[in-house]
Amino acid sequence: MPKSSQVNGLVIVESPAKAKTIGKYLGGEFIVEASVGHIKDLPQKPRDESRLGIDIDKGYKPRYVVISGKKEIIKKLKDLASKVSKVIIATDPDREGEAIAWHIKTEIEDVNPNIKRVLFTEITKSGIEKGMQNPRDIDMNLVEAQQARRVLDRIVGYRISPFLKKVVNDKISLSAGRVQSVALRLVCEREEEIRNFKPEEYWTIEAEFQTQEGEVLKAKLFKINGEEPKISDKETAERILDDLKGRIFTISDIRKKEVLRNPPPPFITSTLQQEASSKLRFSPKKTMMLAQQLYEGVELGDEGRVGLITYMRTDSTRLSDEAVSAVREYIYNNYGKEYLPQTPRVFKKSKESQDAHEAIRPTYMKYEPRVIKKYLDEDLFLLYELIWNRFVACQMSSAVLDQTIVDITADNYLFRATGSIVKFNGYMQIYEEAKIESEEKSEEKEIKIPTRINVGEVLNLTNLIPEQHFTKPPARYTEASLVKELESRGIGRPSTYATIVSTILERGYVELQDRKLVPTDLGFAVNKILTAQFPDIVDYKFTARMEEDLDEIASGRKRYVEVVDSFFKPFDKHLKALEGKKDEIRELIQEETDIVCNRCGSKMVVKVDRDGKYLACSNPECKNMLAFPQNGTIEETRICPQCGGRLILRRGKFGKFYGCENYPSCRYTESITTGIKCPECGIGELVERKSKRKRTYYACSNYPNCDFILWDKPVNKPCPECGYPLIVKSKRKTSPYKCPRCNAQITEVSEEHR
Repeated sequence: MPKSSQVNGLVIVESPAKAKTIGKYLGGEFIVEASVGHIKDLPQKPRDESRLGIDIDKGYKPRYVVISGKKEIIKKLKDLASKVSKVIIATDPDREGEAIAWHIKTEIEDVNPNIKRVLFTEITKSGIEKGMQNPRDIDMNLVEAQQARRVLDRIVGYRISPFLKKVVNDKISLSAGRVQSVALRLVCEREEEIRNFKPEEYWTIEAEFQTQEGEVLKAKLFKINGEEPKISDKETAERILDDLKGRIFTISDIRKKEVLRNPPPPFITSTLQQEASSKLRFSPKKTMMLAQQLYEGVELGDEGRVGLITYMRTDSTRLSDEAVSAVREYIYNNYGKEYLPQTPRVFKKSKESQDAHEAIRPTYMKYEPRVIKKYLDEDLFLLYELIWNRFVACQMSSAVLDQTIVDITADNYLFRATGSIVKFNGYMQIYEEAKIESEEKSEEKEIKIPTRINVGEVLNLTNLIPEQHFTKPPARYTEASLVKELESRGIGRPSTYATIVSTILERGYVELQDRKLVPTDLGFAVNKILTAQFPDIVDYKFTARMEEDLDEIASGRKRYVEVVDSFFKPFDKHLKALEGKKDEIRELIQEETDIVCNRCGSKMVVKVDRDGKYLACSNPECKNMLAFPQNGTIEETRICPQCGGRLILRRGKFGKFYGCENYPSCRYTESITTGIKCPECGIGELVERKSKRKRTYYACSNYPNCDFILWDKPVNKPCPECGYPLIVKSKRKTSPYKCPRCNAQITEVSEEHR
């Protein structure tokens, strides 16, 4: 391309979509080109494995190489750079973007040294103008912080992964990660808590009263003799019920007060991932992919490509004055002055926040979700609407609730009824926060309080309802609650949460069951080795301190070599000491059995791989393997009816199944059924499957002759209402089972059917 007086320079970004949006605003003054992500990285297979692609003896200097397929892109960028007066690198405004900018600079500065860096925190006309007015040099502190993260992750991954392979299972490749392994530990420890949990019985007593006006008032036993009642069994509950009969119940106190409910702050990366998971059922990885599209720009008909949200990797709830003014005007015009607080809301900055970018918000208030819905696909629209509503709500008036507390006494017994009604919905007109699914949910019921009651009024006791409960184990993590836990512990940063969660899923260490994260046998084995042999790597506080050290490098308060050195030297010494202990460590996870190998007579041991547990001969010369069934007990060898080989338990993308050991020469498979007959055809049995979106469902093994499926877990008991052959588990607390045909709600199922 010949030099042109109209072309002022070259702007380089990562994404072609981002390049189109920016090019629209810059016009013909600049050429806008994309690097298509990173152009250089550490080598995937270093020639010298001991160096990891890092020169340990020369200050941990990385040996960066051009990524496969990027030579032509670099050649094009160099050619364009040589024909313009200046180069502007506008990669993403974070550490990773800074590192990409530096790599680009090192490749093109020999043809054009006039290189500057700009930041676009929103891809809008004003955002681009602001960025272009503030060019700067590449910040090597940020580059070194990203480089330290990459180098530390490489050291952990490339040094521990071969060790894991040798002690866990030398037939499969295993990997460890500096932060992902900590997330795995969280999931495994939660599962251990659940397995070791012993439920304790307790009872509650609810009373139903009739007021003098004939209205019903329900209240819960709150105190006995001024103390919280401890009702541990049915006998105690019945004694209290007997003691309450014949007593006079009087309203002793009525308290009314206004309760303010303030709106939540605008989204940061972690809260966006949590809400999108809870409300939209998006994985963190999917949420960030969609958010990237909204940030880089979406085609809006005649208006062309428009960036709809600000930068989506942020830990700050800060909002610009211009954005606040625009949303306040929108609230006043669309909801009225009563929905607009007198002063703008300012949200408190957390101690961990870097405050580098604004919160995630819409870039323009003119692009209401309903106005641009026709230009967005369904998922993109849902995420944009979520971001829009949260942003508008954060600057609206608080909701006002009228709360009423009624105390009812009978001698030494105190019953309490608490109810609230929304007096003014405020921000709740547009937004309500979702509850994180795996958090403990209150069992308190919302009680309707009669309006015509008075202190001193005697009530007529019409019913006493005792209810048995059992304490519940801690809930399994969901993707949303794991992100929340990582953030609260200071583990990871906005750019890493989605990768952390997706990695432990992709490695087969954790799987999703009913949207809950459950460690696999392989995940437990890997975690057991890591926690026992590498306690620092998976220590929560150690990992959080390492994140702080990376922040210190970014701010210039610590040096790259200092931080990496403090980690590598003790780690390297420890790993070398473990090399001679592999056999002892292997025994930690290889459970011995009394089963004798039918080939050589040696004892069989329990081993794990990506398909779960299986039996392997302890004799290294013998390669004999047997399946290890789901119920955890050893069974006779299952024989393939096609070739005579053994059937081995395997895990595929649609769930577990039995497959022939001679695969791929023999492709025979058998489904693992639930043992419940299909209610549709009566021939096949229901089989657990996984959908493309990893959602569990139950299908007939007689498919394709029978296409019956259930999306809820079946229970082998007929419906007491309509006689349907099975019922399913329900998500309701009041009725944990339901009939899939007549939808009858069923409260109890005998133990043998659970």
